[in-house]
Amino acid sequence: MDDRDRGFGGPWLALCIGFALHVTDEALTGFLNVYNPTVLAMRGRFAWFPMPTYEFREWLAGLVVGCAVCFALTPLAWKGRKALRPLAWFFAGIMFVNGLGHTLFTVLGRTVESVQFARPAPGFYSSPVLLGAAVWMFVRLWST
Repeated sequence: MDDRDRGFGGPWLALCIGFALHVTDEALTGFLNVYNPTVLAMRGRFAWFPMPTYEFREWLAGLVVGCAVCFALTPLAWKGRKALRPLAWFFAGIMFVNGLGHTLFTVLGRTVESVQFARPAPGFYSSPVLLGAAVWMFVRLWST
């Protein structure tokens, strides 16, 4: 089996592009205006709720660094490096759940009862790319 048969570079790159598009989508559609109030409402209801709130600059900087790291790992994905496979499963899983969440919140028009918004939810437009790339990653990882 050569590197092309073991590799998962195509789905990894698609997921990286989807991630970058999603960050852009969220930044342009006011994601933090929904996310931060949702976190505060959840903390009010469940004191243990572990999610942080963010200022725009720190949130965007963290996601840009995350995207850059993922893109930098692409050559290892093309080679099908075994050490990257657990991260690939995790990356695809997180992006799949993220895409589903934005889709669900679009259908509901809210995250929690007190945080409602006009549809679609911020970050919804790029969700199909996340879902498709994540499914492609799952299929490739499962088959290799």
